[in-house]
Amino acid sequence: MPHETLSVAREGPVLKVVMDRPEAGNALSPVMVSELTELFQLAHAEAGIRAVVLSGAGGTFCAGGDLKGMERADADGGGVPPPGAANRRFGALLELADAVPKAVIALIEGAAMGGGVGLIAIADWAIADKSAQIGTPEVTVGLLPAQIAPFLAARIGCTQARRMASFGLRLGADEALRIGLVHELADGRDDLIAKGVSAVNQVLRCAPQAVAETKKLMRTCLREPLTATLDAASHQFAAARAGEGREGIRAFLEKRSPTWLVKVEKL
Repeated sequence: MPHETLSVAREGPVLKVVMDRPEAGNALSPVMVSELTELFQLAHAEAGIRAVVLSGAGGTFCAGGDLKGMERADADGGGVPPPGAANRRFGALLELADAVPKAVIALIEGAAMGGGVGLIAIADWAIADKSAQIGTPEVTVGLLPAQIAPFLAARIGCTQARRMASFGLRLGADEALRIGLVHELADGRDDLIAKGVSAVNQVLRCAPQAVAETKKLMRTCLREPLTATLDAASHQFAAARAGEGREGIRAFLEKRSPTWLVKVEKL
């Protein structure tokens, strides 16, 4: 179905999602948040989707919240800002995307600010052009990075998140790599796409259910005590051994590719 703020293409196991409001720096309008939510729901439900590749149109990843839209909403409401429910919807999107049992790969160029940093923080594999600028400027305009805060802290640790978010820092890609916000740097757009293809192909080497269960296990590690985590992991391992593990072990011993392995040539 057509989208107002996104360009979307499904190619086999890969769902390519481009935030497509270049005239607004791909800012996160309420419509964009709603459309992204629908697509991550699709990725959650559709077994054939194994990777979501998220990027921005026009050489910019995402400028963050739509400040012009906020100003218009205030004016339409007689100068009274809307309640926090609108902001919370973006947090619900991040929760959904963080929990999606497929790979989420972010390709970052230009600016990634505010809510765009939240989208980076939930990505399993974030690749940034070396010239990208990544920042949390909310406090410089009197706002809070309200919905991205838990995801940013989980990604880079509380001390780095406090410094970055509390004081509106803008980081170069090298610094974002150093603190673990992104995983890999690219040298220009062609290299960014090439590294994206390589990341997708690494994902497609992996058994889909094993990926889903491992992502679930990683979230459990952050939230549960060690003994509970290891207990849960043992049950997950046994289920994998009785499921995809049978094919994986057999393929290894027979020196062939497992049935789930496919490859893409381009994005």
